[in-house]
Amino acid sequence: MMTGAPEKQTPKNRKVGDGTPGPGRKKGVPNKINADLKSMILTALTKAGGVDYLAAQANASPSAFLALIGKVLPTTLQGTGADGEIEVRMITRRVVDTNG
Repeated sequence: MMTGAPEKQTPKNRKVGDGTPGPGRKKGVPNKINADLKSMILTALTKAGGVDYLAAQANASPSAFLALIGKVLPTTLQGTGADGEIEVRMITRRVVDTNG
């Protein structure tokens, strides 16, 4: 009796460099370079002043700061509706003529 996904069948006569892909990393294994880079960035941020530095950058260069925010925000949104849907509310803008 088989359970789970069927096992991959690969040719027995494969050699490195013959153009066929290798087994690769197992699922869930983090990329070491990405982990090292993230650690370096966080260390540099701490040395630069942490939250105070980020707040100063938000004022000095808002477009770059907002680009950073866009990179770190989650890519999926959870709304506040009953089943997690996103509620849309209408915002109106009324222009008042001060000359008339």
